[in-house]
Amino acid sequence: MNPEGELRQMTVGPGLEGRRLDAVLAELLGDVTRSRVRGLMEGGRVSVNGAARKPAYKVRQGDVVELVIPPPPPMEPVPQPIPIDILYQDDALAVINKPPGLVVHPAVGNPDNTLVNALVYHFNELAEDGAGGEARPGLVHRLDKDTSGVMVIAKNEKSHAKLSNAFKDRRVSKEYLAVVYGTPYPAKGVWDTFFGRSPSDRKKFSSLVREGKRAITRYETILEAGGLSAQRIDLETGRTHQIRVHFADHNHPVVADTQYGSPRRVNSVTHPELRELVRGVTRQLLHARKLSFPHPVNGVEMTFEAPLREDMAAVLDLMEHIRREEKK
Repeated sequence: MNPEGELRQMTVGPGLEGRRLDAVLAELLGDVTRSRVRGLMEGGRVSVNGAARKPAYKVRQGDVVELVIPPPPPMEPVPQPIPIDILYQDDALAVINKPPGLVVHPAVGNPDNTLVNALVYHFNELAEDGAGGEARPGLVHRLDKDTSGVMVIAKNEKSHAKLSNAFKDRRVSKEYLAVVYGTPYPAKGVWDTFFGRSPSDRKKFSSLVREGKRAITRYETILEAGGLSAQRIDLETGRTHQIRVHFADHNHPVVADTQYGSPRRVNSVTHPELRELVRGVTRQLLHARKLSFPHPVNGVEMTFEAPLREDMAAVLDLMEHIRREEKK
């Protein structure tokens, strides 16, 4: 048994060659649907002869296929007294400032100690209503583990449906703040690209693919100092890792992003004090700064801002100090 789930291995026999990989796997496994197979492939859990393949790959006789089927997460999250910063709440929703380092919902490798565990502890109505499903009650969107900032939580099914539709129909405005290496050119612009799984690493995403979903990121440089820049970002779409991928693919990775950046990039920071400060940063400097959406009950436009965490605020404060000194 693989620690990440059940490992299954099979060899493609005669009569199957030339067929799609996802169809063959679904047929051979019997207890896993074709859509589930595609989900496992997108998650980097399927390999053919040791290499990742797309669902449309045509299998050959003798191919050795391996896949890892993760154990299902607990259907009913256990309430845990994890502190959360509540910015606002009423009977329909709550708005929080998510801390960095907190996984949003239970999954393989993180069965508990997640934001969901905190939510069902702090909001009894979530535990009773299960808005949005038993596994992810209250969630209508998500932030990466090490991204901080504002999130809206639905307290009941009606609010969940209304808020989910608002996100789907792009009636939600999301503004982020990021500190990145270098400065994009032009200093204000928009990236409108395809977006999908990286062909070289199925656990990553890429905007350099030839086909995929559309991803639109608007950015504006609001501060430059010491080889870094602060970016105000508006998302028109909400793809997984979208900001991190777009900036990394344009050679301006988010500071301390270990998945899409390189630790050696810190050497490009030209100011000694700023460089040492950045060396001590332990998570990507990305913050969901502002969120605007129509209230699910009365439709009134609501806007919330989440204050910066100390690590990111310290870097920005030093950048502003350096900038002022340069202007003297």
